Amino acid sequence: MGKEFAVIGLGRFGGSICRALSEEGMEVMAIDTDEDKVNEFANIASHAVVGDTTDETVLKSLGIRNFDHVIVAIGDNIQASILTTLILKELGVKHITVKAQNDYHEKVLSKIGADRIVHPERDMGRRIAHNIISNNVLDYLELSDEHSIVEIVANEKLNGHSIIDLDIRAKYGINIVAMKRDKDIIVSPQANEIIRKNDILIVIGADTDINRFEKRLLG
Repeated sequence: MGKEFAVIGLGRFGGSICRALSEEGMEVMAIDTDEDKVNEFANIASHAVVGDTTDETVLKSLGIRNFDHVIVAIGDNIQASILTTLILKELGVKHITVKAQNDYHEKVLSKIGADRIVHPERDMGRRIAHNIISNNVLDYLELSDEHSIVEIVANEKLNGHSIIDLDIRAKYGINIVAMKRDKDIIVSPQANEIIRKNDILIVIGADTDINRFEKRLLG
């Protein structure tokens, strides 16, 4: 049996999660106080419901405690977000992810037991900023506050060198987990693999180490 999800709040963030989960074939209940938004997702989610999730009786009537994962994506109403999260915890929901508006909101959510807290605007901002700063970086995925996976385009400095020649792991403490070359992808490339200009290196490591690698080899 697949996991069952509930998404509370169908703004841009909640709506995109609802669509993505539905596209993956997951069972998703979409919930919002706005009837127009609920109607918009009636043919996307498995169920779409108008409901005030700050009301415990509403959440109980929806059988919310039976869902494997509830995403609280309520927009600007911090109070509603906190109260909804609190009720979900009290009802025994197994896993709760909540969108935080700011650092204060995050602190409160942590105290009341949210399992995961996301800052979609801030996280996307970091990603875009990283891409803007470095011409060689195609994509940037934050794994934690200090570690990331980055796609880096190999330039002339790397052209013709093998991974072992560059001694990337020893010098920088990072790992090349895959390489894209035209339409091919080389997973876990061998140490003697020759890097060519315009290869895309998929690198994992601490942000400080990745930055050192970018500056010394790609600067």
